[in-house]
Order: sequence, then C-alpha cells, then structure tokens
Amino acid sequence: MAKARTPARATRSRSRRADAPVVAEVEVVEEEKGLGMADGIAIVTAILLVIAILMVDYKMGSAYGGGVFF
Repeated sequence: MAKARTPARATRSRSRRADAPVVAEVEVVEEEKGLGMADGIAIVTAILLVIAILMVDYKMGSAYGGGVFF
C-alpha cells in the first residue's frame, strides 16, 4: 500500500516555523532631559500672546476708556 503524502506547502510552512524563531527587535532610545525646541516655542508664544493682550488693553483703557485691566 502507498503512503499518503502531505502537500508540499504544508511541509514547507511547518519547517519555516521550526527553523526560524520569531524575535521581536526593540531599540532602546533614551529621552533627552530638559525642554526641547517645540516646548520653547510654545512657551515663548504664550508669553507673547499675554503681552499683546495686555498692551492692547492698556491702549484701549488709556485712549478710549474701555480697557478691562487698565
């Protein structure tokens, strides 16, 4: 009696799994300490916006009598 053969693709896929173990590669990256460029730009922008609002309010208060703070 003849032996039943398994399909070739099934044999190949099983041998690949056994030969090549799955390894997850992980790269360790250290974060820099301190503020970055984006953090500095955000802080400077916030400060300039507050100064601009106060300057406009001062001008509205002194010239037109309609300022909120001055």
